[in-house]
Amino acid sequence: MITTRKASERGHFDFGWLDTFHTFSFGEYHDHNNMGFRALRVINEDRVAGGEGFPTHPHRDMEIITYVLEGALEHKDSLGTGSVIRPGDGQRMSAGSGIRHSEANESETDPVHLLQIWILPEKTGIKPGYEQKAFPREEKLGKLRLIASPDGREGSVSINQDASLYVALLEPKQQVQHTLANGRYGWLQVARGSVKLNGKELKHGDGAAISDEKLVTIEGVDSAEVLLFDLA
Repeated sequence: MITTRKASERGHFDFGWLDTFHTFSFGEYHDHNNMGFRALRVINEDRVAGGEGFPTHPHRDMEIITYVLEGALEHKDSLGTGSVIRPGDGQRMSAGSGIRHSEANESETDPVHLLQIWILPEKTGIKPGYEQKAFPREEKLGKLRLIASPDGREGSVSINQDASLYVALLEPKQQVQHTLANGRYGWLQVARGSVKLNGKELKHGDGAAISDEKLVTIEGVDSAEVLLFDLA
């Protein structure tokens, strides 16, 4: 069964410096019918204006993945981490027992476009941590590239949850497939372009919950970028 969450149904706020869409209930957007899916709690699509950003703020007990689509995002945290996240990077911050961080557009003039993803951890109170790796375009073109997993396999960043995140870049008619093991669920998020998911067309900003489907087939309708979550 595939249940679509249309882009137009998401929560939306434009604060001037931040234009943001919320797939699930978040902050000032309250949606009791869309509180998350399995361990997946937040998918926010953010555009941050040049010279702007999120000032230092706290988090705890959450696995936070930042996936930049365009531009660059500067990250600083209370662990002493200072980094710049660029398109293609996989970045994970484990908030655990508590962490403070800030995120800012590296450019003074150009916007940065990103997905902010929160995944509930398998246990609370863990030691906070940070990890970032680059995943070249050629590793994702026409294939599902694992960028986050519970065991860091295949060079992915590691997360404290039984969840795996894959990214694919698809040209028209290109297909990728993924098998969901018994008892597993999927979530597909279309980051750009449009695709067909088991024959059902999805466009930029659409998401889809996948249950009781063993084989997941994703086909590019036009040039597209998708994120596929494999969830317990």
